[in-house]
Amino acid sequence: MIHVVAIITAKPGHRDAILEAFRGNMPAVHAEDGCIEYGPATDADGVGSFQTKFGPDTFLVIEKWESLTHLKAHAASPHMAAYGAKTKDLIASRVIHVLSPAT
Repeated sequence: MIHVVAIITAKPGHRDAILEAFRGNMPAVHAEDGCIEYGPATDADGVGSFQTKFGPDTFLVIEKWESLTHLKAHAASPHMAAYGAKTKDLIASRVIHVLSPAT
């Protein structure tokens, strides 16, 4: 299994627009071969002082894929290219971490 944590930071005030496009793309991603989990996450409220928040312009994408081959096919899919084109001018930064389960 492959885990992905993508940290997406929008240009100020544009996170909701990116999330709208992201949610519109989710059904196509969930239908891909090898997709186990794919969804957005934002800072939880009411956690307390031990939390380090990402902030109001950032969200994470939490993903699980059956294999690296499946992840690579996802990255090259036409719907991901369309999503990228739709959101590229709204994004300030994007950091993607691809991880394997620790043994």
